[in-house]
Amino acid sequence: MERSSDNPLLAARYGSAAPALSLASPLIDQILSHRSVRGFLPDSVPDGLLETLVAAGQSASTSSNLQMWSVVAVQDPARKAELAALASRQAFIEEAPLFLVWLADLSRATVVAKAEGVDISGPEFTETLIAAVVDTALAAQNALLAAQSLGLGGVYVGAIRNKMEAVAALLGLPPLTFPVFGMALGWPDPARPAPIKPRLPQAAVLHRETYDAGPQVAAAQAYNTIFAAFWQRQGVEHPRWTERVADRLKDGAALKSRATLRETLARLGFPMK
Repeated sequence: MERSSDNPLLAARYGSAAPALSLASPLIDQILSHRSVRGFLPDSVPDGLLETLVAAGQSASTSSNLQMWSVVAVQDPARKAELAALASRQAFIEEAPLFLVWLADLSRATVVAKAEGVDISGPEFTETLIAAVVDTALAAQNALLAAQSLGLGGVYVGAIRNKMEAVAALLGLPPLTFPVFGMALGWPDPARPAPIKPRLPQAAVLHRETYDAGPQVAAAQAYNTIFAAFWQRQGVEHPRWTERVADRLKDGAALKSRATLRETLARLGFPMK
């Protein structure tokens, strides 16, 4: 295990609030270097990549080994174009050679239980849905890390939830499944480099023994300064982070089509008891 007191990746991730870490490794450096890549070369991904990423995803932890997720791999240009249209018309979805739609999947559990002669009601409960979403997120992050280790880049696409029922129809999803997010993957275009975006100071997120709300405001204000400097380097005008949080979470209208997600999930077979 290497020791490092001055990692440039930490400076990029935290700015002036970078913690002094004493431990480092190639894997930690890979994780610290994460960035959202939205500019891709036209090159296709290699044979075997998809299966490799799924193997990495299936190696993630899963609640009670129930494995309550699935993934739909989309490479057909026409279908990617339809997904892009449903997800805020983000052009990189079409540009990426591989687009993955990660699903919380409780349908499989009902099918295999019925084959055992048992009708189950567990998928109707909110706890089961939360466990499925956690399973999905863990698997997807494993897959993204695996892709990055091979030199690919990617970005999560929450906008896949904007028109969830239309996405479900397009992908032929059965009841008790829903798209949690998409993931665009491909070879990063060096002409459109993606920067490492800074995160909150650890004082905002790290609590010892019990939760301490005391540092939150000061940490957020410090982050406003770091975040502003980041966007200034990109030549982009951007609201303060605290302003962005307040605006994005102000009310249901700010969530746009996702404000009715509970009703949408009910129509997709999730009563959420």
